[in-house]
Amino acid sequence: MENKRISPDRKKKTSVPVFPAASQLASGKPAESVKPAESGKPAESVKPAESMEPARPGTLQAASALTASAEQESPRETAVLDPFLAAGAQEISVPLSAESIRAFLIYANLLKEWNEKMNLTNITDDKGIAIRHFIDSLTLVPHLEQEAVRKGKKKLSLIDVGTGAGFPGIPLKVVMHDLEVTLLDSLRKRVGFLDAVCEALGLSGISTLHSRAEDAGRSKQYREKYDVATARAVAPLPILCEYCLPFVKIGGIFLAMKGNVEEEAEASKKAIVTLGGTLETLHHFTLPGTDMNRSIIVIRKVRATPAKYPRQAGKPEKEPIL
Repeated sequence: MENKRISPDRKKKTSVPVFPAASQLASGKPAESVKPAESGKPAESVKPAESMEPARPGTLQAASALTASAEQESPRETAVLDPFLAAGAQEISVPLSAESIRAFLIYANLLKEWNEKMNLTNITDDKGIAIRHFIDSLTLVPHLEQEAVRKGKKKLSLIDVGTGAGFPGIPLKVVMHDLEVTLLDSLRKRVGFLDAVCEALGLSGISTLHSRAEDAGRSKQYREKYDVATARAVAPLPILCEYCLPFVKIGGIFLAMKGNVEEEAEASKKAIVTLGGTLETLHHFTLPGTDMNRSIIVIRKVRATPAKYPRQAGKPEKEPIL
């Protein structure tokens, strides 16, 4: 089979279900908080972007072969991964269609095969991928649906900062067809993997950006252009705010995915205010099928981020706003 170079902006149509959780959120009720578990670790950390450069098609050697292999799931693999996906999705009130489950199976296969050649994740078992990557990512769906209702708009734009292997951005796109997603990451090899996944799943309205978060956040092309910014355990919250809030439009939100975060939230008060935000809500829950505590911090952008932020690369990490 001939190898192909995949464009990060290549788009195909795909159909995704609309979930009943939106009707609950339309009533204005906040997402249900669950008492955090006593133990657990935050999702796998991903380093912030390292160098600013526009998205380019990755050199995807053997991408076609990997995709073909991923599309031929064995009955055993489907039997192992499918129940975890279905049960976890039901518990967080984000039911999945057969088409969405099939997309996640392809994604999981690609993740495992590419992970043999490059470092994408330490979680490679079927249950871990299903719960700690896919379901964990989908816990943002109710918050996004609530934000869409609040804004009275069907389509939201979202940037996933330090996306790594595509979490949470790609799983969100699989189940939210109208979501416009930008996946930002520092490493070209990872961007190549992201392009391959988006191509294999036939996703449209999703693009990749190879850049440092600090550089992209100062670019007029990306600064204050998104309804939502998100990041999953990329850095401590004060630093993460400087990476992400510059991307958010005034009136938009930053959704930070963390583990046990009370101390970080307290330490982030100055950074949040300095960067134009206000802490709106803090949701705690236990990740389905585990004893891992999770938190989703909702930070509302109420005024423009001062022009001097984000600071030059490496500065936010070395001298966080405290």
